[in-house]
Amino acid sequence: MENKKVLVIEDEEDIAELLSYNLKKNGYTPMWAASGEAGLSQVRRQKPDLVLLDIMLPGLDGIEVCANLKSEPSTAGIPIIMVTARGEEEDIVRGLEAGAEDYITKPFSPKIAMARVQAVLRRSRNRVDGTPGDELRYHEIVIHIGKHEVRVHHEKIELTHTEFSLLQFLVSRPGWVFTRSQIVDAIKGEDYPVTDRSVDVHVVGLRRKLGTAGDYLETVRGVGYRIRES
Repeated sequence: MENKKVLVIEDEEDIAELLSYNLKKNGYTPMWAASGEAGLSQVRRQKPDLVLLDIMLPGLDGIEVCANLKSEPSTAGIPIIMVTARGEEEDIVRGLEAGAEDYITKPFSPKIAMARVQAVLRRSRNRVDGTPGDELRYHEIVIHIGKHEVRVHHEKIELTHTEFSLLQFLVSRPGWVFTRSQIVDAIKGEDYPVTDRSVDVHVVGLRRKLGTAGDYLETVRGVGYRIRES
């Protein structure tokens, strides 16, 4: 069993209870905060292993909470799964833009929700447990896999887990062109329900953070993306 702490930030008590029940049933230690402000405080204080974060919260909404957590060094590494009632593409894209690793939509299957939790925690654990000496180098980009760290011209670049995985995947295969669905399968696992637009959002964010090195990440019209062949 996974003895991991999972914080549910959800103002609907019945949803919070459903998630908490299933988390406990699957061996996790659930916690609950009923507002964005309370959730922020609890994450900073208790450092959960994962956050299930509702987008529609009174006061400070889920997008703002996510952005705050991802901007603070002490909490930036905590994976976040966004929960949205509407399941609209814009909500999903906004959550991914703010740094969330995954999302689920209401109404949801508890089994699917727990599978998402397990998958995100597994990716997070693999990131932490990587071999310290593993590095990928491409021109001025250095990817240190064990440290989950990227440097460009020796300057450290802060990436979300998904951006890091995307960059690592493409840099390890320079010149190869991948469709959006291939990228999703490679960095999220097969059958991950994501839209083409959300892949594009991650690419845009990655290019922006890489600065001039972002020019190496090329769009192949009508196909997908690649890292330019050296």
